[in-house]
Amino acid sequence: MSQNPMSVSQAVTSRRSVREFLDTPVPLETIRRVMDTARWAPSGCNYQPWEATILTGEPLAALREKLRAAPMQQPDYDWDAPKAEDRYKRRLYELSASMFESLGIERDDKAGRAAATGRNVVSFGAPVLLLCYFPRLMKEAQWSDTGMWLQTIMLLLREEGLDSCPQEFMAYYADPIMEHIGMSTQTHRFFCGMGIGYRDPDAPVNSFDRNRVPLEDHVRFAGWE
Repeated sequence: MSQNPMSVSQAVTSRRSVREFLDTPVPLETIRRVMDTARWAPSGCNYQPWEATILTGEPLAALREKLRAAPMQQPDYDWDAPKAEDRYKRRLYELSASMFESLGIERDDKAGRAAATGRNVVSFGAPVLLLCYFPRLMKEAQWSDTGMWLQTIMLLLREEGLDSCPQEFMAYYADPIMEHIGMSTQTHRFFCGMGIGYRDPDAPVNSFDRNRVPLEDHVRFAGWE
């Protein structure tokens, strides 16, 4: 564990989706410690639906070579539906504009934007990649549990001085990913990837402004005087 562990609040507010990592290796014992603690994430009915394979080194390099050559496929689930409503679409576009500005990519530079988006395939150079999946019998409640598990992992990584980038984008490559790690897409649904490593502190893409809507837009309080 880090010699100067941060508070939960510090972990929450310092966590961000890092899109440029250093090539510094991450020790196995650190990853094992994080994953062992994350077992205590909330789980309805104690189903603990989450499963993962975590790659580094040659197995990760081999997967990236496969993904570079693989065509994108239709994802097994839809994360784009909220764009049908303007307020959600606006949040996406504001984030994208800020990110591409930090990369020096103009709005009409389609090739530049495509290349930046394509960096998802290599998890932005992360030295570790977590691949998350679960049995197909799991429904919406268990997807929620898996999300809580992933968030727990990301906060524990911050405690260790590490960073992450959760990647639903990886669902575009579910079939070659599952084949690579020896899992069946008939019995299991691939959910997402998560790049793990140390953020590059000098990369502008790791420090652009991200907005969150005011608390009152999300939460109502009742019963207090």
